[in-house]
Amino acid sequence: QVQLVESGGGLVQPGGSLRLSCAASGSIFSLYVMGWYRQAPGKQRELVATITSAGNTNYADSVKGRFTISRDNAKKTVYLQMNSLKPEDTAVYYCNANRGRFDYWGQGTQVTVSS
Repeated sequence: QVQLVESGGGLVQPGGSLRLSCAASGSIFSLYVMGWYRQAPGKQRELVATITSAGNTNYADSVKGRFTISRDNAKKTVYLQMNSLKPEDTAVYYCNANRGRFDYWGQGTQVTVSS
C-alpha cells in the first residue's frame, strides 16, 4: 500500500513557476514508476510526466521544455518543476505511483494560471 500527498499548487501568473511535491509513504517507493497527471474542468485526466526507478523520464508534448520531473528516493518524494506556465496548464494535478497491478493516486492539488 502506498499513500500519496501532493502539495505546492496555487495561483500563478502566466509565465510564472511552481514546484509540486508528492510525498509517499508505505511501500518501497524506489520500485515504483512515479507520475504526474492533470485534469482540467470538462476534460479527461492526462499524462504530464513520468519517471522510472532508474530516473528515465517521459513528458507530454505540451509540457516538454517547460516542466521537469524528478524524484528523491531517500525522501520518498517526487517533484514537478513547472516553468513558463500558461493558462492552459490550469488543472488539478495528481500524483501517481505504479508498479504493474499496483496503482495509487493522491488527492490532487489545484494549479491555476491566470492574470
